[in-house]
Amino acid sequence: MQEIMQFVSRHPVLSIAWIALLVAVLFTTFKGLASKVKVITRGEATRLINKEDAVVVDLRQRDDFRKGHIAGSINLLPAEVKANNVGELDKHKNKPVIVTDASGMQAQESANALLKAGFEQVYVLKEGIAGWSGENLPLVRGK
Repeated sequence: MQEIMQFVSRHPVLSIAWIALLVAVLFTTFKGLASKVKVITRGEATRLINKEDAVVVDLRQRDDFRKGHIAGSINLLPAEVKANNVGELDKHKNKPVIVTDASGMQAQESANALLKAGFEQVYVLKEGIAGWSGENLPLVRGK
């Protein structure tokens, strides 16, 4: 214990940075565990799409969506989801909904908005479309 106190007194900036990092990791971990939105793998997404008729919501810009997207996915922008302007997706509230974006980093907020809008099962695709195409899974062009 004395060594720890000595280290802290000699390296206050490093000690504060370490504590801040620890708090950030704990916060992120507990936030993920407490969230009703589950992050799923590509295998789980494929199973949901094939067995449970899941609907995929692609949050990327229209041009990126046209360059390649998961078959049958619906293209919505995060602003549309936030404003609850989900159009044809509204009729799929009782089906699993898989939210994806370019890398899987920005989909959580939109997924939470869908939950608040009454969608029952909402998931986020881990690593987004980048992970999907990195596994050589099929993408559809156009539309």
